[in-house]
Amino acid sequence: MNRLSSKELDLYSNKILEDYDTKNPSQLFKDKVVISNENALLIQSKVADLRLKRGEEIIGYKIGCVSKDTQKKMGFTQPASGFLWKHELYQSGVELNKKDYSNPAMEAEFGVTLNRDINPDLVSFDYILESVQSIYPLIEIHNLVFNGNEPNGAELLANNAIHAGVILGQEHKVPIDNKITDLRLVYDNEEVDKWIDKKWPFDMLGEIEWLVKDKTKTNNILKKNDLILTGAYGFPVPINEKKLIEVTSSAFGDVSSTFI
Repeated sequence: MNRLSSKELDLYSNKILEDYDTKNPSQLFKDKVVISNENALLIQSKVADLRLKRGEEIIGYKIGCVSKDTQKKMGFTQPASGFLWKHELYQSGVELNKKDYSNPAMEAEFGVTLNRDINPDLVSFDYILESVQSIYPLIEIHNLVFNGNEPNGAELLANNAIHAGVILGQEHKVPIDNKITDLRLVYDNEEVDKWIDKKWPFDMLGEIEWLVKDKTKTNNILKKNDLILTGAYGFPVPINEKKLIEVTSSAFGDVSSTFI
């Protein structure tokens, strides 16, 4: 597939951001445009540059599509990544408006913050573990919209891995010993997804080395205090008419939000 011209990249990037700002994401793909994953990553990066230029602040990165089933669904052979933005970070208990999103869908997840800049030349699992300051339970918000033809991998990448915000739970210092935890996603007191026997640190930090190497390709270095969403174990679940969203972890606590 041919590489998009600079003019096309600029046109698509501005359109992606305009659609995101107007709470109507991915209108570009209604025209069934065909974009390679490589071009989609360039668009994602250009959209991030546009957001930085207007004063927004990157506070970290998300890892997405860590499950093989999700990768297959998207046409990937590896995870995906996206940027996290300061003004889209919320604390547990926040009340948000469904009208600010398009088909809002949630994932139960863990996030970690870093205690130092990451040197890509030194990266290994042990190095990553030593670089983690804290771990949090969290809710990741998505605009679950796909207008293009399947597989939707390029559409997902161009739209910042369909990321729309983070609701952060209470900070927990890194455990000294290995831990086993469950993770539950609950809508209006009804469990909609659950995972058991998730092992710290292996099931939480397994893809961060990939993220470091992936971001190095675009000269993005993971830095001290960055928040890293370590990857959900399932696919985003639309909230539809539900209002109270909760994520619980037996080892790392709870987080909640109300969507009105």
